[in-house]
Amino acid sequence: MTLTPVRQSSLSDQVVERLRTEIVEGRWPVGERIPPEPELMESLGVARGTLREALRALQYSGMLDIRRGDGTFVNARSEVPGALARSGGTLADVLEARAAIEPQLARLAAVRATADDISLIETALAQRARSHPDDWASSDAFFHETVARAAHNPILFEVYAALLPRLQESVEAAIRRSGFQMDDPRGHEEVLEAIIRRDPDAASASAAANLAATERWDLDERQGAATL
Repeated sequence: MTLTPVRQSSLSDQVVERLRTEIVEGRWPVGERIPPEPELMESLGVARGTLREALRALQYSGMLDIRRGDGTFVNARSEVPGALARSGGTLADVLEARAAIEPQLARLAAVRATADDISLIETALAQRARSHPDDWASSDAFFHETVARAAHNPILFEVYAALLPRLQESVEAAIRRSGFQMDDPRGHEEVLEAIIRRDPDAASASAAANLAATERWDLDERQGAATL
């Protein structure tokens, strides 16, 4: 086996890490524009070409969104959303990913949720209940996000938050197809009640039941389409 020598980190790599730290630690919030290039060049002590190379790397990773003539905006706090966006995947794939994460998040929320967390989940659930069908998917995603936050596991939350756009897309696609039950209480009212009771087993089981029902509906829809 022949190994090539380890090279010292390039200047652009160092700039990437400096910019990434600002994003990850929240000093540059998601959705906001980062400082302009001249200001960054002066602060970092680098040339325009080096800075732009670093910005392009962070754009490719999904963390930044470079908008010509408008500036550069924070798109995500990690590379996970970009990786998920490039992964493709069907509704069935999204459901499998949710099934691996959501029951555990609900379980942890039942143990760790604060009074403020529970209040936010209640607000999200009420908003979901009165949402117009056009806004229902985003309200549903917000409910699941509040449960994920209440789990107080930053790693699981980061992964799940990256999945949320795909979750919303899958729900919007499901609503456009017939038979999707927007008012199913499983994984929603029941999981909230379990969190309030501090019952992790019930919270996890309720979240899993909601996903299982959705998976069965999706399978029936795909089988029905295949016979047409």
